[in-house]
Amino acid sequence: MFKGQIPAPIGGSSLLSAPESLRIKQLEEQTSALRNSVICAFNQLLDLKDLNTGVHSTRLAEWGMRVGQELGLEEAALQNLEVAALLHDIGKVGIPDSILRKPGRLDAEEYALMKKHPEYGWAVLRMLPGFERAALDILHHHEFFDGKGYPAGLKASEIPIVSRIVSVTDAFDAMVSSRPYRKGLPYEEAIRRLSESSGTQFDPVVVKCFLSFAGDEMSTVFAAAGTSVTSAL
Repeated sequence: MFKGQIPAPIGGSSLLSAPESLRIKQLEEQTSALRNSVICAFNQLLDLKDLNTGVHSTRLAEWGMRVGQELGLEEAALQNLEVAALLHDIGKVGIPDSILRKPGRLDAEEYALMKKHPEYGWAVLRMLPGFERAALDILHHHEFFDGKGYPAGLKASEIPIVSRIVSVTDAFDAMVSSRPYRKGLPYEEAIRRLSESSGTQFDPVVVKCFLSFAGDEMSTVFAAAGTSVTSAL
């Protein structure tokens, strides 16, 4: 036997006893259930704040996971992506309704406060064990690829890949979805704007990946928004 080599367990049994293995499995299941419960609870909070926000976040999670998988993200990153997409707007619970629901353009002071929502979301989620990475991804989902975004002015690869994915899907869904104070853009106009901002506001690789399947998703989006697909496409 080589020096330092661990001898095989007698009879081929596991190093952990059956009760220990079962206990570890139970703890893992409890941790996973708690994580899912926290996500669901925050989603309920978003729905109470604005019904459109909850539906919007669910679409972002589905789209984001498709992009992430096609880009080859590892499982841990995909898990953070799902959380960041679902809870990217959690910080908006700290923004007054008078700003969130304002029908017209925000003034400078209102816009400055609105721009705080990624920081508010980060401040909440970073306190929860297991959500620290997703909290950072949420913090940076309004950074621009050219460095002109907020809150930190990060650029290109300095921006976490999860944040770059959420940025693209968030912007597109916001453009095509109707709100009480405005009507969603036609599909082709949203595509034009997204493509036009590729390389400046958005990561061009993420944009290209998202656009490869975006058209297939529009019937669901326009149905939820109460818009005719035939008139939008």
